[in-house]
Amino acid sequence: MNILIVKLSSLGDVVHTMPAVQDIRRALPAARIDWVVERGFAPLVERCEGVRKVIPCELRKWRKDPFSAETRHAWRAFRDDLQSTPYDAVVDVQGLTKSALVAHVARIAAGGKRFAMANRTEGSSYEAATRWLADVAVPIQPHIHAVERARELCARALRYAVPQPLRFGLMARDSAPGGGSSPDVAARRGPVAFIHGTSRADKAWPETHWIELGRTLAAEGATLALPHGSDDEETASRRMAQSIGPAAGVWPRMKLDALTDRLAGCAGAIGVDSGLSHIAVALDLPHVQVYNFDTAWRTGPLPGMARQRSVYAQPAPSVADVLHAWRAVGGPR
Repeated sequence: MNILIVKLSSLGDVVHTMPAVQDIRRALPAARIDWVVERGFAPLVERCEGVRKVIPCELRKWRKDPFSAETRHAWRAFRDDLQSTPYDAVVDVQGLTKSALVAHVARIAAGGKRFAMANRTEGSSYEAATRWLADVAVPIQPHIHAVERARELCARALRYAVPQPLRFGLMARDSAPGGGSSPDVAARRGPVAFIHGTSRADKAWPETHWIELGRTLAAEGATLALPHGSDDEETASRRMAQSIGPAAGVWPRMKLDALTDRLAGCAGAIGVDSGLSHIAVALDLPHVQVYNFDTAWRTGPLPGMARQRSVYAQPAPSVADVLHAWRAVGGPR
């Protein structure tokens, strides 16, 4: 059985879809699973257990210059790649017009079907075209976590019960000298990652809070790492590291797969609601996720994840609240 997952972006949403792939593998062990995703996130999907083939696209780039020769050539190559395999099931996990169109272009095997969500869920983007272009529209309960939404959609489409326990299946290479892989890289005594960067300023945690927390952990003997993904984030990382002291180091900017490996070697992470923070959850690191909005029920660590916890307050959680949660998940001192 050939199955195609269509989840193009964004980083956190891609991570939230990984457990659905693991469910399919357990329920349908003979299935071959491919995944269409934006090229920038392809290196991460290549680390998802059970994905046979990653089909990268660049819709964000192509729509900026849709009629250029370069775009037309790239689109034809993508279409040919997408249609090289006849799929028994194509599941649009995204629920947007762009993902519906990609699902529509995919080649369907005899008797195969395209599946999509029949309705919007709370706090998530949705466009009606996704159900118009699908063969089967699957109703989803409106109040649901992003991870469980993807799992439920795939389970209903492919007719199996959602298995337990939840697994992300995100593989990382041990960043220790000599390479290789470790079943529990989080147990090593690496730095604590401060994931402060976010695409939305209103999701950020105050720099003064990061500095106070960093000084507290450094005084207890912890080392700290500050990753970044933009010039502004790098400037902020260097500013905070200088204020915290010699225990804090700024990572160089790196590609997503290398960043995943580096993060996997950490002793834990504290971060805002961002894609990299969701990667920390998928890696099962001791992790505290900081929320300025009451949306942790939809994107934060799920109940039962003992090594991860979310903290919410307005206008922002206090340092004491975050430190208390860090102790509760077993974060190293």
